[in-house]
Amino acid sequence: MDTPNAVSIQVQPHTVQELQASISGFDISTPLDSPEAMAVLLPPLELPQPIPEPEPERQSTSEQSGMASWYGPGFHGNRSASGEIFNQNALTAAHRTLPFGTQVRVTNLNTGQSVIVRINDRGPFSGGRIIDLSRGAASEIGMVSSGVAQVRVEVLE
Repeated sequence: MDTPNAVSIQVQPHTVQELQASISGFDISTPLDSPEAMAVLLPPLELPQPIPEPEPERQSTSEQSGMASWYGPGFHGNRSASGEIFNQNALTAAHRTLPFGTQVRVTNLNTGQSVIVRINDRGPFSGGRIIDLSRGAASEIGMVSSGVAQVRVEVLE
C-alpha cells in the first residue's frame, strides 16, 4: 500500500476476532482512513467544557455626577419613603427616582473613596443635589465634616 493516506497496522492473529467482535457489523475490508472506520475506531471526542468567566464585581449600567449631601440624626428611627425604619448608620441613601432596593456605588471625587449603598428613601430636595447618603455611608467616603461632596453615582446590576 503506497497510497498517500494508507494506514498500516499490525494485528496479532488472536486479536482479529476480538477486534471484529468489538466492531460488529463493520466490514474489516473497509479502508481504515474512511469516515465509517474512523467513526468505529476512534473514541468520541470530548471537548473541554468552557471555563466560566469570573463574575464581575458589579457592573455599572448608568452613572451621573453631581453634589451629594448626607442626613441622619434628625431622621434616625423614623420611617423612610420605602417604609423601612431609617438607620443613620446603615449604608443607605435617598434618590429622587431610582427604585427602592437599587444598589449604587457612590464615589467621592475629591478623595477617590467609594461606598455601595442601597436606595431606601426619596430625596434630596434641595440645592441641585443628586443623592443624600446616610451618615454611615457619608463617613465611608470621608464627607461627614464637609457635609457635601462632588460624587459619581453608578447604578449597579
